[in-house]
Amino acid sequence: MAESLETILESKYKIKTSRNLSIFWIGFTLYTAFFALSTTTTVNYIVCQFFQLIGMVLFIPTAIKLINWKFNNEYLKALFIIYCVWQLTVILRGISLDYSSIKVMIFDAESGIFRYFVPLILLFPKNPLYYKKIVYVILALGVLFLLYDVAFIDNLLNLDYENNNTKFTYEHFVKILSVPSGIILLTLVYQKKKVKYFAFLVIIVSVLFAGYRARRALIIMTLSPLLISYILYLYAEKKNFVIALVPFLLLFFALNFSGNQFGNKIPKIFSLLSDRGTEDTRSGVEILFYKDMNTVDWIVGKGYNGTYYCPDIDVGTKTDYRHMIETDYLYIILKGGIISLALVILIALPAFIKGFFFSKNILSKAAAIWIFLWLMELYPANVTTFSMHYILLWISIGICFSENLREASDEELMRIFSR
Repeated sequence: MAESLETILESKYKIKTSRNLSIFWIGFTLYTAFFALSTTTTVNYIVCQFFQLIGMVLFIPTAIKLINWKFNNEYLKALFIIYCVWQLTVILRGISLDYSSIKVMIFDAESGIFRYFVPLILLFPKNPLYYKKIVYVILALGVLFLLYDVAFIDNLLNLDYENNNTKFTYEHFVKILSVPSGIILLTLVYQKKKVKYFAFLVIIVSVLFAGYRARRALIIMTLSPLLISYILYLYAEKKNFVIALVPFLLLFFALNFSGNQFGNKIPKIFSLLSDRGTEDTRSGVEILFYKDMNTVDWIVGKGYNGTYYCPDIDVGTKTDYRHMIETDYLYIILKGGIISLALVILIALPAFIKGFFFSKNILSKAAAIWIFLWLMELYPANVTTFSMHYILLWISIGICFSENLREASDEELMRIFSR
């Protein structure tokens, strides 16, 4: 029996969509890989930016083709359109078109312009088969993370905190390349064994290096998905929670006992973390931020290039005004005001509630947990960036607002992911 025209067109549409998604993710991976490489400051910037341009040529046109302004939820539709319009006003306010500013806009994944367009990922096709491509991208980023760690091991082991090159290189590596592996751990029930083990390796390496370098925010960002994934595993396998929590209790008592027995004799690898454990590195900057912001600034922000007066903080800079602040919810307010922050929360919080409490599968609950973790990370880290970490937030929001995905059974999703 001949196929209907509708079936043929639908099949062609899916093939075309799948191809566009593949090109988009290849371009994104290329851009991300060479941005991370450029943060080491030891690799030629021109080479890195050349490959970033190639990545842009791939992901920008395909992203435009993949966007579909179709919503199944009127609340999400209204809030998302308002949010996108507001983000556009943030970009237009204070944007500078001089050569150096344009370079930052297009080549800097953290403070550049592409981070404002990440929410449009929400409008990409929502199909579990397409989500498999995301797993491949996350694995590719994990491979790059481990390779970069080996290539720049001397840099990563250097604890000279006066040297910004050694201070921030690993932070970029983790936030851009390794943190996304956490979503694989949160969806363990759908993943193959090799994928599970590799994601676990990436996260463990991240935690160990973060501990060595005393990057407290990174420890939280990498350790949280690992611990929560264990709880999700217990839930999926219907294990006894009391028995399963024994390893955590033993670890707690062991650490407490070792602390009492050995006093301050902390292993050298974690000595810096011990020294910085209670150190307050944020209050001074935040106080200066509060002093510089007036009422209007708090409400609408200062726009894309918004700054605040903060002298004697960044070594070697030619100005006392900073474009960024390490506390991300304040960074969002600096650029787009409380309006920007409120709109994100009004979209993300209902998505979390729907995904976690009103779903029938681990995928939706994992997406909800990713949203929750991102909201919690707004204080200790900068997470509103053009990165897979932030992209996963909006993909998760799409999953949680999709009634079809929330109602799907784990058995059905496992069959799809195993294809």
